[in-house]
Amino acid sequence: MDFATLAAQRYSLRKYSDRPVEQEKLDAILETGRNAPTAHNNQPQRIFVIRTPEGLERVDSCIQSHFRPPVVLVVTYDASQSWKREKDGADFGEVDAAIVATQMMLQAADLGLGTTYVALFDPEKLREAFPAMAGLEIVGVLTLGYPAEGARPSRLHEDRKPLEELVQYL
Repeated sequence: MDFATLAAQRYSLRKYSDRPVEQEKLDAILETGRNAPTAHNNQPQRIFVIRTPEGLERVDSCIQSHFRPPVVLVVTYDASQSWKREKDGADFGEVDAAIVATQMMLQAADLGLGTTYVALFDPEKLREAFPAMAGLEIVGVLTLGYPAEGARPSRLHEDRKPLEELVQYL
């Protein structure tokens, strides 16, 4: 499938099968995240892979969206490593982590897997549940797995504003 079709067809998966994600596919997704561009190539992103039943239960207690995926990727960044714009000190770690997450979601779709970017989470609860995340900024939680039978995009998936409303040529 060409990239434009992949990008248009990828949707937030909210119904996962219990089929496990193969390690080679997970590795490919993580490698795509590693290869994502970051400001000044500082690579501040840190990805946590959670797939044990106990770990998934702990994640579930920290988020408000419950899709029961076989894998969760918690996307974070280390603010001590992220680039700060000289003029105003703006921290680009969140931008970097969002680019990483996007590339991983698209790679997952290319491999026949689905994802959802979950933003409804409690960062402090996640840090408490997973001490390895202490000191990191948590940007998003990606649920990951194979679509369950009957899974489909939300009814709003294809609703798009006209390009003229979103783009302005100057």
